[in-house]
Amino acid sequence: MTGRVDGKMSFVTGAAQGLGEAIAYMLAKEGSKVVLADINEEKLTGVEDRINSDFPGKAHSVKLDVTSEDQWKNTLNEAEKLMGGINILVNNAGIGGGSTVEETDYEIFKQVMAVDTDSVFLGCKYAIPIMKNYSPGSIINTSSISGLIAGHNMAAYNTAKAGVWMLTKSVALHCARSAYNIRCNSIHPTFIDTPILDAMVERSNSEKEQVMMKLARQVPLGKVGEPDDVAYTVLFLASDESKFITGAEIKIEWSNKDLISL
Repeated sequence: MTGRVDGKMSFVTGAAQGLGEAIAYMLAKEGSKVVLADINEEKLTGVEDRINSDFPGKAHSVKLDVTSEDQWKNTLNEAEKLMGGINILVNNAGIGGGSTVEETDYEIFKQVMAVDTDSVFLGCKYAIPIMKNYSPGSIINTSSISGLIAGHNMAAYNTAKAGVWMLTKSVALHCARSAYNIRCNSIHPTFIDTPILDAMVERSNSEKEQVMMKLARQVPLGKVGEPDDVAYTVLFLASDESKFITGAEIKIEWSNKDLISL
């Protein structure tokens, strides 16, 4: 049986854990070759081994600091050689951090922006010249519901993820006007049970179960999501099933609130 992205060639950042791991596994399961990129080599190798155990020969891994322009250039060129091209880019690497605008250290603010927003710019900038040679292509940028809805204690994260939202639209328009046959969309997950959520729990000084219940009350479906809930959305956007969708923001569950509260 043919997979939904059979024959595609995917590059996924932040692939060592959480959403990135789930996305990479899903794409490989559905037929894509996948290059996994992350700064954490030890965990990355474990994900690569897991994917290749279930889907032999589908995965390769490369170490990547997504804030480094030179590393982006080198790893994308390496990925092109490993897979024979690139036509799916998933800019998923991200971190949380910071608190209110008064309490957030400027160095933390810059770090969150560098990992969460600058990396998306660099990924798009240097992947597009490769991807246009292997079109049709699809770029999926991981933003967040926090890029659309603010929280009083998420100054850096709100700013970074809102930037990803608008950058995605600019990239989509550029690719369309250039007739590259590359689409670009952003995904906006609400609360998903991943290591970033664990860090939020730690900062809250509360038990995880209590925090999960509080977060669930802010979601119409009344529960915190799982990584595969996001991975299936990425799969759709990566596949040709979404060939007439570009510049869109896909909300992976909304929020009952105009403000996010922890």
